[in-house]
Amino acid sequence: MSEQATSDTGGGVEPQIARPNSITYIQIPADDPSAVASFYASVFGWSKRGEGDHVSFGDASGYVIGAFITGRNISHDPGILPYVYVVSVDETLAKATANGAEIVRPRYDEGGLWVATIRDPAGNVIGVWQMQPSR
Repeated sequence: MSEQATSDTGGGVEPQIARPNSITYIQIPADDPSAVASFYASVFGWSKRGEGDHVSFGDASGYVIGAFITGRNISHDPGILPYVYVVSVDETLAKATANGAEIVRPRYDEGGLWVATIRDPAGNVIGVWQMQPSR
């Protein structure tokens, strides 16, 4: 990880990232990190920094950073399954498929939530979710 320095961490991370006991950094496997980073930027609004075999990103919240990297197994059948909160699952699924994703599990009801899973263009499975609109 390489971000801006703060006095709290001494390790060069911004304070909103250095949150104790929180997931703040992830590495996402990709054969073509730049292309997969472009997918996440288009679908979720994540930032993209760099090119080549290690492309860094920041999610739209500013609380999670990470990198798309080569040399790690694609999560075709995930053990840990990350979920991205979205405003609209339906709109996100449309954007995702238009940008090369495959729907693994279409939108379903999970106790007041809409949830779905997709396979990104690299083959990783991730979930998306939203609160159901009030009726």
